[in-house]
Formats: sequence, C-alpha cells, structure tokens
Amino acid sequence: MKKELPGGYELDDQAKRIDRAAVHRFIAEESYWAQGRPRERMDGLIDRASRNVGLYALGGVQVGYSRTVDASDAGLVYLADVYVIDQHRGRGLGLELVRFTVDERPFADRRWVLHTADAHALYEKFGFAPGERLLE
Repeated sequence: MKKELPGGYELDDQAKRIDRAAVHRFIAEESYWAQGRPRERMDGLIDRASRNVGLYALGGVQVGYSRTVDASDAGLVYLADVYVIDQHRGRGLGLELVRFTVDERPFADRRWVLHTADAHALYEKFGFAPGERLLE
C-alpha cells in the first residue's frame, strides 16, 4: 500500500523497496536504542517483520522507516525502529509515518505497544500511554 504526502513524500509498505543499507546505517549509527546493531541482525529483523514501512522523498530516496512485529499469540503488535532522518524532520513526516503504520490495515484494530525514551508526545497522539502492567 502506498500513500502520497505533501512535498513530494511517499509512504510505502512494500518490503522489497526498503533500502536496507540506509535503515541499518541509521539504526546502528544514529539511533539511541540500537547503537552498533549488526547488519545481519537488522536484515533478519526486516525479513521477519510483519510490516515494513518506508518514507521516501522525491527521487525515491528513503528518509524514514518503521517496523511492525505481530505477536498475535500475545494479542498485540509491537512498533519498532521508527525514525525520520534529521534533514527531513519538522515537517510532520514522523506523525504521518506512525499514522500510516498504526492506523492503516492490516493491524489498525489491534493493541499496539512500543518503547521510546524521547517521543512520548508523538505517540500520545495515537493513544499510546503508559500501561499499568507493562514491565521491562
């Protein structure tokens, strides 16, 4: 499924379109949650994801990403590895990336969980809030 955004951006959940090198580079080098994650591990996570969403700028360059893990036996879906690169922040693209990932099918009617240290205000817009029984 694809969705066009203002400014020439596009969201797309075709896994084959994901720029694995770009995703790995950001996750391993710039994220606070997975510094040093090996490329083989990132490739495996992409392969096993229930849904991968790429955010693309004009020309098809990938500038953002989100990964969805379906834990249907546990009755929930996990949102992971969400980012928009610095040069493209401040335009509401992170909001659109999360909206497309969480609110569009196939997992729109499921219970979602995630971990974040710095983006609480963004995720609260989608109903994410601290759970009373979630332990880590």
